Amino acid sequence: MAGLLDLLNSDLGKQLISGASAQTGASESKTADVLSMAMPLLLGAMKKNASSPEGASGLMGALSGKHDGGILDNLGSLLGGGSVDQSVIHDGAGILSHVLGGKQPVVENTLSQKTGLDAGTIAQILKIAAPVLLGIIGKQTKENGINDSDGLTGILGSMLGGQPKENQSLIESLIDADGDGSVLDDVADMVLGSNKKKGGLGGMLGGLFGK
Repeated sequence: MAGLLDLLNSDLGKQLISGASAQTGASESKTADVLSMAMPLLLGAMKKNASSPEGASGLMGALSGKHDGGILDNLGSLLGGGSVDQSVIHDGAGILSHVLGGKQPVVENTLSQKTGLDAGTIAQILKIAAPVLLGIIGKQTKENGINDSDGLTGILGSMLGGQPKENQSLIESLIDADGDGSVLDDVADMVLGSNKKKGGLGGMLGGLFGK
């Protein structure tokens, strides 16, 4: 199964980066920076939510309904043309609220500090990315016949991509952080620290995913 590194380097990932960049006016490289940190954090948050019966049930309901992967078939029209379809952004706002809850401002502000983009731009990028990420997960669950929480957390874990356990726990513990963004700081440092050595999107993600 494709991990996030493969995803962001794929045609789909390039469409997402290009669409979010055109919508926000941020450069594609900055948009990629944001996504390389935000996607694993969103996945980690979903994995944590899915560890409770209620959370798993809610996520499975979303994945078997609206977020079954259908968005991926229309990605070009939804993200293309210089502006992202408002239904995507509205949907993304709801997903972020559910997945991140009260930690959403912490995530946005810390990503802002790390990338130099303002928090409003970060919020827009996250709103565009969230429905696409959920669609990818929905497609994976459908293709693999997943219908229980164990299978779901397995899918999410494999997409997080064979990271060392301490990296996964760092990401997952964001939701339990005391609100100062320190956990996200650590994750961002892992990502951007490796970027200084290797360069490019692969380099940024390499440190996080042990590539």
